[in-house]
Amino acid sequence: MKTLKLRIQGMTCTHCEETVRAALERAGARVLQVSWKEGIARLVGDNPEVLRQHVEAVGYRVVGVQEETPSGETPEAAASLLVIGSGSAAFAAAIEARKHGASVVMITGDRFGGTCVNVGCVPSKFLLHRAAALHALHHPPAPFRGCPEIPDMAALQEARQDLIQTLLQEKYEDVAEAWGIQRIPGTARFVDPDTVEVDGKKISFEQALIATGARPWIPPIEGLQEAGFWTSTEALESRVLPRRLAVIGANAVGLELAQAYARLGSEVILMEAQPRIAPFEEPEISEHLQQHLEAEGIRVLTAIRIRCVERTPTGKRILCQDGVEPVEVDEILVATGRRPNTDRLNLSAAGVETDDRGAIRVDPYLATTNPRVYAAGDVTPHPQFVYLASRMGQIAARNALGVGREVFDPRLAPRVIFTDPEVAAVGLTETAAREQGKDVQTAVMDLDVVARARVEGRAGKIKLVLEAATGKLLGVHLVMPRAGEAVYAAHLALRAGMKAADLVDSFAPYLTYAEALRLAAQAVAVDVHKLSCCA
Repeated sequence: MKTLKLRIQGMTCTHCEETVRAALERAGARVLQVSWKEGIARLVGDNPEVLRQHVEAVGYRVVGVQEETPSGETPEAAASLLVIGSGSAAFAAAIEARKHGASVVMITGDRFGGTCVNVGCVPSKFLLHRAAALHALHHPPAPFRGCPEIPDMAALQEARQDLIQTLLQEKYEDVAEAWGIQRIPGTARFVDPDTVEVDGKKISFEQALIATGARPWIPPIEGLQEAGFWTSTEALESRVLPRRLAVIGANAVGLELAQAYARLGSEVILMEAQPRIAPFEEPEISEHLQQHLEAEGIRVLTAIRIRCVERTPTGKRILCQDGVEPVEVDEILVATGRRPNTDRLNLSAAGVETDDRGAIRVDPYLATTNPRVYAAGDVTPHPQFVYLASRMGQIAARNALGVGREVFDPRLAPRVIFTDPEVAAVGLTETAAREQGKDVQTAVMDLDVVARARVEGRAGKIKLVLEAATGKLLGVHLVMPRAGEAVYAAHLALRAGMKAADLVDSFAPYLTYAEALRLAAQAVAVDVHKLSCCA
C-alpha cells in the first residue's frame, strides 16, 4: 500500500468532501484526509487508476496523483499526552497538560480548530447577527420607516471566512505555538491499546485523549440523498439565498438557522417530528417562541412524519404522512442532531467501547474502558456544548496525568438557543423535577412587567421551578431578549442553592432584562402587576 495525494477539481463544500471520501472508500482506500478548500485527498491505496475512476464517477476530476514518502513503521517516542482532535476540548486539554509540564502531541484531524470556530458557534452567530441587522432595517421601531435591502450572500460569506481565519490564527495557531504543542496533521487510527497510526506513522503514548467531536446526523428518509440537502455546514457556507427553504428539525440549530434565513429573505417552513418546537424546553417557552417565529412569517409544522423526498423540475418536494400537503422548496436543511466522530478511529483495537450512537463510554472521571485513554467533548454522551467540552478537556487532562481525580458533572450547565428572542435554561424542568419525586411549585411571568421590555416593545416569558416547601430554585427557563446573558446569573443562583426569597432580596439593576429574574421570584408570592417600578 502507498500513501497517495490526489489533486481534485470540483469540490466546493464539506458535502463534496464526504462524497469524495465515500467514493475512495468504495475503491478500497483508507482515507486520511479530504479538503475541498485545498482540493486534495490523502489516502493509503495501491491503484491510482481505480481511485481516479471512482472519484470521477461521482462528478469530480482528478488532475494529479502524487506518492508521498513513507514515514516508516518504527513508533515515535511516547507522548505524555496524545490529543486526538483540535477543537475546544482538545485545546483545553493540551493547554492544561502543558501547564503541568507534560509533553503534548496533537493529531489535528481534517478540520483544524474543530466545529465551533469553523462550522458551528462562530459562523452561526455571525449569520444570526447579520440577519438580525437586516431584519431591523426592514422592521424598525415606530415611528421610523423601513429601509429594504437585498443581502449580498457572497460578501457575507467572505466576511464570515475572514473572521474564521482571524480566530483560527489568534486562538489556535498562535496558542499552539505559545504553549509548545506539537501538531501532526491527519487522521488518527488506533492499532493497539497504546499506539495510533497517522498516515502510516506510528505514535505511541502514555495517556491519550479522544476529542474528535461530532458531525450532523442524517435520518434515513427515502429519496433525501438523491434529492440533495444541506446540513448546518452548507447552510453556513452558502453563497446563494434559496427562495424557499425547508428546515427539518426544530431544536437549537434548526431554529437558529430557520430564523436567520427567514430574516435574510427566504420563505421558510420549519418541520418537527415532536409535538412542539424546542421539544426539550418548557411548554410555555416553546409556545411563546413559536408564536414569535410565526409572526415573522415562518411556517411551523409539528408532529410531522416525512415519508419521502422527491426532485422536481423546479426544486424538491417533501411528502408527508397523515394527509399533510406536500411541501415544495428549493433547498432542504437537515438539522436533526449530531453523532460522534468515532467510526474512523478503530476503537476496538484500543479496547475503547462506544454506545449505540457511537459515543465513547466514559466514567465520571472521563476515562474510557481503556484506562490509558480518556475522552472529552461531543464525542462522549454528555451534552454537546462548547463550554462543557472545554471543561471536560481540562478535567480529563488532569485525571489522565494523575494530577487530579475530578468528577465531571454537567447537571447545572446552562443552555441557550440564539433565536430572537433567545431561549435559555438551567436546572430541572417541571416534568423532570416531578419525575424525581419532588414537590414542585412554579411561577410563570410574562415579560410585560419588565420595564426594559416595555421600552423596547419586546415580549417574553420566564418560568421558575421551585421546591414547594422551601422555595429553593430547581430550574430557571427564559424566552426573552438577552436570555443567554441572564441565565448565567440563574446558573450561579442554582449553584449556590439559592431560594426565590434570595433573588427577591438581591439588587437587580433597573432597566435591564436580568431584572426579570428578581421579578419572577417575586411572582411566587405576589402579583407583580401591582408593584411599582423597582419595588
